[in-house]
Amino acid sequence: MRLLIECTYVYDHPGDNSGIQRVVRNIVNNLHAVKTDVPCIPVILKNDKVYGVSNLGPSKSSISNLQSWLSHQHGRLSRLRHRVWQYKSRRERRWPYQNSPLLRFFLSVFCRSFSLALALPQKVLAQISLRYVDKARASEMEYRPGDVLVLLDSSWHADFFPLAERLKAEGVDIVSVIYDLIPLTHPQFCDDGLVRVFEHWFDWIARTADGFIAISKTISDQVRQEAQWRLGRDVAAERWFDYFHLGSELDLINEKAVVRHEVRSMFKGRSVYLMVSTVEPRKNHVYLLNAFDKLWAEGVDVSLCIVGKIGWKCEKLIERIRQHKELNRHLFMFNDLSDRELEYCYRNARSLVFPSYVEGFGLPLVEAMQRGLPVMASDIPVFREIGDDAMAYFGLSEPESLCRLVRRFESTGQFPSAAPFTDWSWLSWKDSANQLIERVVQHTRQSRSEAGPVVASHAAVGRP
Repeated sequence: MRLLIECTYVYDHPGDNSGIQRVVRNIVNNLHAVKTDVPCIPVILKNDKVYGVSNLGPSKSSISNLQSWLSHQHGRLSRLRHRVWQYKSRRERRWPYQNSPLLRFFLSVFCRSFSLALALPQKVLAQISLRYVDKARASEMEYRPGDVLVLLDSSWHADFFPLAERLKAEGVDIVSVIYDLIPLTHPQFCDDGLVRVFEHWFDWIARTADGFIAISKTISDQVRQEAQWRLGRDVAAERWFDYFHLGSELDLINEKAVVRHEVRSMFKGRSVYLMVSTVEPRKNHVYLLNAFDKLWAEGVDVSLCIVGKIGWKCEKLIERIRQHKELNRHLFMFNDLSDRELEYCYRNARSLVFPSYVEGFGLPLVEAMQRGLPVMASDIPVFREIGDDAMAYFGLSEPESLCRLVRRFESTGQFPSAAPFTDWSWLSWKDSANQLIERVVQHTRQSRSEAGPVVASHAAVGRP
């Protein structure tokens, strides 16, 4: 048995550093330290072939740099198309469009035409950039019956489904890592295109995978229920379900990097509450701003800093922040912090505040607490799983619930959690990688012992 750890998206986009990319990179970079007798090989699936990855980071070759540049342009076009629809959403609520169906129709036609005009070069760039494989970073390899393909990366946008099905038909087990089911359970928080793509992907992976390993017990239970609903209880019982927890180190910290003056100065003489996440509806920044507006109206001397890139369906919120009278006085927003600057914020803030409606895990919570920063979070099951009694929880029905925690912390100096947060501890990325590999191996061996030996038509399949 060998574990083939799929990391295609991160290989193609080595500069991306959001939640899933951070997980994939850290798991892959810690595979060498995993305590197992089973070889663990990072792989990518491209051009209907399997490639073993020797370097997940960016390449220094000129051709690879060109590929990265083309991939970056592909991403820019994607973001530009997204901004076109943000512009439409913004404009149609204002004069003269809001009172004129005809003007809104012409605005919609213009935006749709512009978006379609961008779609063609975006597809061409995808074909050119995403099919290229840098031989200095990856080389074609054979796969064998008995191997296990672990889909660690975000595969719902991938085009390797036929290859994965061929591997399965030839004796390779498939295990899917599930980060969350939010596009299925809470589609109102997602882009319509993502909901359709994710629905199609989960239907495929539910039928194809031999096992599922989620990033929390909360999500694992949801995956089991969703599989039972789609496949029936008897068919779902043929799959295995488990979970592992994520690590917490910030792996891209450059200790020599400079923390900007505006970041440092924000903390001088201020009690700063920190929110770290992409700005999008399910993260519930509106609730957070409402709570701090209430505190500021009462004269409570606290500050709020929002850290994270701007996402989707948040035009009104961003406009509200940029026009806020407390901006750069008690309200701050940074959309481009480096890991070094984020680390500085974790070390100097008063508390992390995280009012999310729904999460698969909540990586900023463990990043914060590992650095001695206490956390106030919405009272949802996955946060209870992570924080137990070491976090302070607030309800989402009214901002006053969070306001009470902040007032108490500011007036007493005692963090309002049920248990001391200093007693809390968490996994490293090395521990997380060990946990993932150990559970995949254990379930695979158990499943195979119950089912009998692997049968396939070829002793080794792949490059001749």
